[in-house]
Amino acid sequence: MFNWSSLPRPIIALAPMSGYTDCAFRQIVKELCPSTICFTEFTSIDGLKHGNDATLRQIFFNAEKERPIIAQIFGKKPENFKTAVKILEELGVDAIDINMGCPARKVVSSDCGSALLKNPNLAAEIVSATVSATKLQVSVKMRIGISKYDEDYFLKFGLGLERAGAKLITVHGRLAKQMYSGTADWNPIYELKKILKIPVIGNGDIKNSADVAQKLKNLDGVMIGRGALGNPWIFQEIVAAQQGKPLSPPSFETKIAVIKKHIKLACELFGEQHGILEMRKQLMHYIRGIPKASAMRQRLCTVSTEDQVLEILSILLP
Repeated sequence: MFNWSSLPRPIIALAPMSGYTDCAFRQIVKELCPSTICFTEFTSIDGLKHGNDATLRQIFFNAEKERPIIAQIFGKKPENFKTAVKILEELGVDAIDINMGCPARKVVSSDCGSALLKNPNLAAEIVSATVSATKLQVSVKMRIGISKYDEDYFLKFGLGLERAGAKLITVHGRLAKQMYSGTADWNPIYELKKILKIPVIGNGDIKNSADVAQKLKNLDGVMIGRGALGNPWIFQEIVAAQQGKPLSPPSFETKIAVIKKHIKLACELFGEQHGILEMRKQLMHYIRGIPKASAMRQRLCTVSTEDQVLEILSILLP
C-alpha cells in the first residue's frame, strides 16, 4: 500500500491543476520521469457523490501507467468527504489529498479551498472524517494564509492537520489573496517542517533544477505546478540533477515529438473534439519560445482537429 513516509527523498510531485493535469498530461510526465508522483485534477466531492460526468473525467486515470496516483478533492462537508473517498477507493486511487489552498473566487465563495484556512476546527474535522472512512493515506495541500501571514496561526493550523491524521502536508508559499502573483515565500514551510513529524512538501515558483537545489533545504520534496506547463521535461531534469547527472535541454525535434504524442493521447482518451479543445491551452504553453510560434498562436487557439494541429506543428519544424 502507498505510504508517503517510505518514498525515496526528495519527493518530486506534479501539482493538481484543473484543466491541465489530466490523464493525458500525467502519462506524458510519467513516461519522461517515472518516479514523479502525480495528483489528479482538483475534483469536487459533490460532483463525485452525484456521479457527474465531467467530475469523473477529471478523476480518470490509467492504472498501469500512472501509479501511484493521488486523488485531490475539495469540499466543505465532512460527511461528503466520507462518501467521496469510498468512491475513490472503488476507482482504485492510491491516496487522497484534500485541497485547502485553492484561491479561486468560485471555490472560496463556497467556503472550500483556501477558505478553510479561516476555520481550523472544520479543517481538522474534514481530515479526521476522511481518515476514518478510508485505509488510504490522506494528505493536505494548503497555503501560508489568506490575507496575511501569521506564523503562530499557520503553525497551529498545520499541527491540527497532523493531529487529525494527515500523513503529509504540501504548502504553497503564497497567501490566498496573492493568487499566483508575487514571489512564493518558502520560509513558513521550513518552519512548519521543523515542528511536524509527517513529511512536508514545498510548492511555488519551481521552474528548474536550480530552484529545487536552492529551496529544498529541510523539506521532504517539492511540487511543481505552472513550471511544468509546456515543460513536462522539468521532472527528469530535477531528478537527474539530484543524482548528479545533469541533462541537456531537450532538442526542438524532441519537443515536437512529445507534443504530438500528447495530442494523440488526448484524442484517444477524450475523443478528438474534446481532446483538441483541452489541448489548445496546453499548446499555448508548449510553443512559448519556439521560433515562428507567435504567428501560429491564433491558429492554435481555434484548431478543432488533430490534423489541423499537426499541420501547424509541421510549419514550426525547421
